[in-house]
Amino acid sequence: MSQVIEVKVPDIGDFKDVPVIEVLVKPGDSIKKEDSLVTLESDKATLEVPAPAAGTTEPERTAEPEGTTEPEGTTETEETTETEETTET
Repeated sequence: MSQVIEVKVPDIGDFKDVPVIEVLVKPGDSIKKEDSLVTLESDKATLEVPAPAAGTTEPERTAEPEGTTEPEGTTETEETTETEETTET
């Protein structure tokens, strides 16, 4: 069974919009848990956003292009993960 996970722009302080400085994945890429997906920048630091789980990036929803800005809390990318089905006995 597969599950779609939204990866959102994290809260990095008092910023309305967060600049995207590098997109590290392409649509359809296989990724491992904790792989960096995108690099964001504030006036004080850069931040790599990690994958919350192993999976595949969704072709329809991959990070905004470099040089754009994203509001905090918006979906940056989506990934599909494979989950194990459990059966109750």
